[in-house]
This record gives sequence, structure tokens and C-alpha cells, in this order.
Amino acid sequence: MPISQELLDILACPKCKTGVILKERPKGSGLICPTCKVIYPIKDDIPIMLIDEAIPVGEDGEPKAGYTSEWK
Repeated sequence: MPISQELLDILACPKCKTGVILKERPKGSGLICPTCKVIYPIKDDIPIMLIDEAIPVGEDGEPKAGYTSEWK
């Protein structure tokens, strides 16, 4: 079950409080914070909105080198 637009509208980055953007990809989905340049993975349809679980991303929205195996 994908994340509803209603839920996306209220979710925010726990670090900076900026709204997050859904990033869907074949290997897995996540919520990107455009300010912090991190992605919060979605596991079993649950967004993991923990600062310690955030994965750094590049300008293309993909995980930086060394983090690709963590975001499935």
C-alpha cells in the first residue's frame, strides 16, 4: 500500500521540519528532505523517520556511494 497524499502532506523531516518528497524506485521507496539532502527509507510501507536512519543523497536523489545497500 503506497503512502497516501494526505499522509505526505503532514510528514516533515524530523531534523529541519521541511516537508518531504516521495521518491519511488524499483529497489524501494523513501522520503527525501530537500533541505537536509537525506532520504528516510520506507520499509514494509512504514516511513522510518529517524534522523539516525537517514541516508545521504546526491542531487539526483539517489543514495551517495556506500549507502546503496542500506536502501532496498
